[in-house]
Amino acid sequence: MTRPDDHPQQPPSRRIAADLRKQIEQGQLAHGERLPSERVLAEQYGTARNTAREAIRLLAEQGLVTSQQGRGSFVRSPERLFRFGSDRYSLKNRATGLTPFRLEAKKQGKEPRIDVPSIAREVPPTDVAERLKVPADEPSVVHRENHYFADDEPVQIVSTYLRWEEAQGTRLMERKSGANGIYGRLEELGHRMTDIRDEISARMPTPEEARILHLLPGVPVLEVLHTSLDQDGEPFEVSRYVHRADRTGLLYELPVEQEEADQDAQ
Repeated sequence: MTRPDDHPQQPPSRRIAADLRKQIEQGQLAHGERLPSERVLAEQYGTARNTAREAIRLLAEQGLVTSQQGRGSFVRSPERLFRFGSDRYSLKNRATGLTPFRLEAKKQGKEPRIDVPSIAREVPPTDVAERLKVPADEPSVVHRENHYFADDEPVQIVSTYLRWEEAQGTRLMERKSGANGIYGRLEELGHRMTDIRDEISARMPTPEEARILHLLPGVPVLEVLHTSLDQDGEPFEVSRYVHRADRTGLLYELPVEQEEADQDAQ
């Protein structure tokens, strides 16, 4: 009979989950491997099947396993789709004619898909109004909601906000905005992206976000509040990215300013 680490203050299900988690972390249970059945786990740990079932549920909440109806529970792969924050808007990438997400996905061997369920004139959220410098008490923005998929798996929700006075009557109001996506159309309006500001936080998803992203209970999201700044230093687009934390990584490679440090060294 297998015994999990002795933590008498913890219920048996948590002790079993902790032991299985350790096996996963140490590679004794490999990615994609099927976990023992509830019956087998109950026999190994000398518990009831309900206790083994609860242990598997705890692992699923932690994003370590996934259960498939009629097949059992499997160790999840740690594979992530990386978002290249500092490079995704570069001119060399724009030259491909692909939007940043499509290019990132294809570089990583994924098949991208973007659904646009809604484009509407709205009153902006307060944080968006502050960053876009538009009124927060009137329908001053166009809200484009996009759902992003990699190999048909939902990975992020993007809510993009543009000034209504600029977007109305343009292809920014259409689901297919043309080559280079909305940034191509915004550049035609005189906004050449020169700087970005990304504010990153982690939180639990709303029920609607969990539904759209097919999130397991307990899996958080990464929220990136992105602001695009043009050649005059003015904000012209704000997007809220909601990423699945279990399927997304953020990579930023930024230059370090040297001028002030060099002066201090003199």
